[in-house]
Amino acid sequence: MKNRKKRIDLIIELIRNQCIGSQEELADILAKKGHRVTQATLSRDLKMLRTTKVPTDRGTYMYVLPDSDSLKDKILSFGQVPPHANYQSGFVSICFSGNIAVIKTRNGYASGLAYDIDMSHASEILGTIPGSDTIFAVLREDVTRERAKELFARILSINITETSL
Repeated sequence: MKNRKKRIDLIIELIRNQCIGSQEELADILAKKGHRVTQATLSRDLKMLRTTKVPTDRGTYMYVLPDSDSLKDKILSFGQVPPHANYQSGFVSICFSGNIAVIKTRNGYASGLAYDIDMSHASEILGTIPGSDTIFAVLREDVTRERAKELFARILSINITETSL
């Protein structure tokens, strides 16, 4: 059991500090550090840690932990996106039709973005429906587009400019 705790702690450290894209890559690193594991064991460890694979701007994937607030620093340190990019959300654009905001994202980012919007509990937003690269957000009838853009910019920590409309 002591060995498992050390292995889990090492996996957490590695995922937080390196861009690891596969179980095989992680297993190789663990083996070099004295922790030989089977693919099944590693799979169970990653599931228990609730890791997620997210796409990078290089067209690859990397593991992240659910509490990974350091994702920005990790991605920037690997030079995957410029500092001004909307790396954390994958936000692409927003437009409106009546009281519905249509938010375009990079592929695979809509679900996470919609969750952040819903968890903001903003009274102006009734709810969201995510796809893989699009979110429909239903706004209260009296919410102006300017107010909606302000809300989304705050919730998603993005700068909504005229080019993103």
